[in-house]
Amino acid sequence: MSVLVLNRSFVAVHITNVRRAITLLFRHLAEVVHIEEGHYGAYSFESWRELSAVRAAFRGAGADADHDWVRAVGYDLQVPRVIRLVGCDRSPRNGLRFNRRNVFARDGNVCQYCGRHFPTSELSLDHVMPRSRGGVTSWENIVCACVACNVSKGGRTPAEARMQLIRQPVKPKRSPLLSIKLGNPKYASWKGFVDSAYWLVDLR
Repeated sequence: MSVLVLNRSFVAVHITNVRRAITLLFRHLAEVVHIEEGHYGAYSFESWRELSAVRAAFRGAGADADHDWVRAVGYDLQVPRVIRLVGCDRSPRNGLRFNRRNVFARDGNVCQYCGRHFPTSELSLDHVMPRSRGGVTSWENIVCACVACNVSKGGRTPAEARMQLIRQPVKPKRSPLLSIKLGNPKYASWKGFVDSAYWLVDLR
């Protein structure tokens, strides 16, 4: 579960986890921005807790498939999708982090040699042009690979190992993880704040 974080001017600045979001709300450093039927509402931690209590009373099986809940001591709290930092004017970062999580997201957790989907724990990163041959660690030379394919390829090029890439690795134009989130109906409310053509949202 993830929460979109806006600055004081309602501009998306990053994505955080639920625990951090609730901590910010509890400390009155942020407010919930909730959209329902096209209308925006702002809620403090206390008012969001009250609204959650009302919603919890009417929850039915399958009725809240697009909502997540956390259990607190004595009450249930609906997980907010968007929060706004009430005292923050920072701008979104203008770069896309090159890290393991973003590479896995770019490649969809699919081994770029055998084409099979794997959980993250069963994937590794492979240098298409081996480092021993001068290959660099970059978006254009790193791909997702299962352990078997990575071992089979070894320190060779794909041609030498008689293996073929499903597609050539390139640097994404936008955050791969953001693209995945925007494709999930649970995060539909983010689209009003995130224009992926302009904002590259950094995930934490």
